[in-house]
This record gives sequence, C-alpha cells and structure tokens, in this order.
Amino acid sequence: MAIALLIDFGSTYTKATAIDLEEERFVGRAQSPSTVDTDVTQGLLRATQLLKDQTGIQEQEIVLRLASSSAAGGLRMVAVGFIGRLTAEAANRAALGAGAKVVAVTDRLLNFRGIRELEQANPDIILLAGGVDHGNYDNILHNARAIAASKTNAPVVVAGNADVTTEVCQIFQQAGQPSYPCDNVMPALNILNVEPARKVIQDVFIRHIVRAKGLDQAARYVGNVVMPTPMAVLTIGELLAKGVDDEPGLGDTVVIDIGGATTDVHSACEGDPTDTSIPLSGLPEPFAKRTVEGDLGLRVSALSLIEAVGRYRVMMPNAIVGPLTGNEARLRGEYLSTHANALPNTVAEQDMDHAMASAAAWMAMDRHAGIIAYDDATRGAVQIGKDLTPVKALIGTGGIFAHGSSPSLPLHACLYDMANASSLRPLHPELYVDSNYIMYACGLLATVHPRTALRVMKRSLVAAPVPASPAD
Repeated sequence: MAIALLIDFGSTYTKATAIDLEEERFVGRAQSPSTVDTDVTQGLLRATQLLKDQTGIQEQEIVLRLASSSAAGGLRMVAVGFIGRLTAEAANRAALGAGAKVVAVTDRLLNFRGIRELEQANPDIILLAGGVDHGNYDNILHNARAIAASKTNAPVVVAGNADVTTEVCQIFQQAGQPSYPCDNVMPALNILNVEPARKVIQDVFIRHIVRAKGLDQAARYVGNVVMPTPMAVLTIGELLAKGVDDEPGLGDTVVIDIGGATTDVHSACEGDPTDTSIPLSGLPEPFAKRTVEGDLGLRVSALSLIEAVGRYRVMMPNAIVGPLTGNEARLRGEYLSTHANALPNTVAEQDMDHAMASAAAWMAMDRHAGIIAYDDATRGAVQIGKDLTPVKALIGTGGIFAHGSSPSLPLHACLYDMANASSLRPLHPELYVDSNYIMYACGLLATVHPRTALRVMKRSLVAAPVPASPAD
C-alpha cells in the first residue's frame, strides 16, 4: 500500500485519516483528545497509533503526510475596509473563504476606539482593504498608519487600492510589522476578487500562525500544516461540484458542517437568480462561499444555540423548536457547553443532540442562503445573496452525521420551506452524509492528488432519505 496520512489538529480532537493512494480507497480513521495546550505531538502520536492498531498500517507504507488545523481558536482574523460596508464585506468574504474565524469587521476610519477593539480581538492575521483601484487611497493609508502604531503585531495582508499597496507595505515595514501585498479584493465597484487574498492568507497561515500556535512541534512527523481545516472542507466542496479531469462532480453543491463550537455552510455554485426577472442586489457572490456561525454548536456553543432558537422560534418548524424549549433543555445546554467531550447516553440525550443539530442547520442555512426582498428604490423584488434552490447535492459532515442515529434530520432542516418562502434554500437536492467523516482529509489530499481525493470522497457519501416534500 501507498498510504496518505491526513491529520487534523482540532480544538477538541486530533484526527488521523488513512487513504490508500494506489487503490484510491479510505482505509481508516482514528482520533484522540488534542494536546495543543501542552505538547501537540502527544495527541498526534496517540491518534496515529490508534489508526495503525485499527488498520494494520505500517510506518514504511506512509508516503504522504498533510495536516490542517482549527486548534487554539482556529485562524482568527480581522477584516478592515471602507466604502460603507463594501470593501469591508469583500475582505470578510476573502477571510472566510480562507478558512478563518472572523472576529471583527471594520468599515470605517480607525480611531482610538477602533484600534482598542482591534487589539482586544487579538487577531492572528489582519486583512486590510479599502478603495477600488485608482480610487480613494487616503482611507487605507490612514488605517495602515493606525494599525502600525497599535500594540498588535499580527501579519497584515494588504488587499486594497493597488495604487498605494507598496506605500502601505512600507508603513508596516518601518514599524517592524510583517505585511504581504496581494491584489485588491474589490478592484472596481461591486466587483469581487477574493481568490488572490485567500491564497496569500493560506501562505501567511503556514509561515506564521502554525509556529505561533505551537503546531510546528509536529512538523517533524507530519510535514507542513498546509491550511485551516474549514478551507480544506471548502476545497473538497468545490471539487465535488466541478469535478476534475475525467472524474465528474455532483453539480452545484452545498456542505453543512456541524461541530461543537460552530456550524459552517459551504456553497459551491454561482447562485444566480433562477427567475431572470428578479435582479441581483449587493455584492456578487463567489462561486465557493463559506459562512460560519459561532453561536451554533452542539457543545461549546450549545447554550447560545438554544438561546438563538428562542429568537427564531416564530419562523422555525415546531418539530425543531419543541424539544429545545423549557428549563430541562436549558440545563442540558449549560452542561454541554462546559463538557465538550460529552456523548449522548440515553435516547432523550440523543434526541436532544438531533434537535440541536436540526436547529443549527436550519438557522445556519437561513443565514447563508440568499433571500428575495423588496427594494424601495425600484419598487420591486430583488435577490440578495445566492439562490440555492437549484442545488444538486446537499452534504452533511461532522460527528452528528457520521455517528448519530438520525443523520438525515439536520439535512431536512436545510431545505426550502414555503412557510419561509423568501429564503432561497435548496429545493430538491440529493441528500448525502459523509459517512466516514473525511471531508477535511479529502480537501487536504486534493492539494496534491485531486482526482484521487474526489473519488474517495464520493465513495464516502451515503444517500440520506429524502422527505416527502420540501415543507416536511
């Protein structure tokens, strides 16, 4: 065998996945509690030894090692822009697409208060945008000087008006703060160009952040930590949609990743209006888009999820809301939020997990999908965001899908609902579960062997039951 060993350093667990490159098949997966706060190699070696014990893999059979990480808070970023919220939103989308946890978005000239907020956010990377090319440059220069004079020394990715990129980088160079130039995330009004920023952020992640979080200790065994875990999932989601070489994809794809702390939604599609009489409003959407909901998780964020259900309960189906109301549900949420490794031991606890997962899926999809809204200026309907109604495949990944007793329930909660008709959710997609829980691993493998990664990923997808109608 020629084995690819794919590692993920998570905040809770370090996961190890083995894929046979010659036979293009999933071999096995194991995990062990992460030890990032002490010695990251302890959790790594335990996970890999468990994997070897379960599969019989020998060390000499491992020919490729790649790793991703969401440990120690993941990749924390601040996006700074201007022109109302346009360039700030463009910077935000670039950061999310790179797998970051965006802890703050600033769309104004940075003053004393704004700088204090930036310092308190304690970002790993700052993405600085502002101004279209050949347009305003005073704002990005002002913000660059303010950041350079602040207490933060986080690396800065400069992705604003190209006319002053060199000058902006010189400001940081004089302050001794690392900076990295790239193309403008919004070179012209309402034109997005986020891919160059995503690539530079990935490079900075490898160069600076891995060392800062202590993950370089594992480099002797795994080689480079090549990307944040969410970026790996987005990478394989895009590959599933498009296909590669002679291996076809699934068509337009949405992936929902429900974890203990967050729920991520990844869409790989154009998202243009299916009704051509309805125009798009706002910034155009990238083909590969990620949103992350930090208040929707099954463990660390369990209590905030239950509180969010209270705000959404008028719109959500009663079948989801019912199990998550009352004092008993709140007490369970409080317990789970402080016991991240807790597993459901009773039928009632399993039902609670599935109700929380369905609620997280419902709300996360509601926030990710585009909407039809009324525009006062045109006095007609407009589309804001992506139209996901024609999506071909909806995939669930995460422990609740791989190990839960009713993994299709959260997928059903993502679908179009006539009771919430303005939300452009998937209408009639094929529903799949990542049965082996290997999307991150295939996303890593796709950086080296994309066709093998796609084939292995497709084999891991197991069809989930389709509801009788979208409203169910």
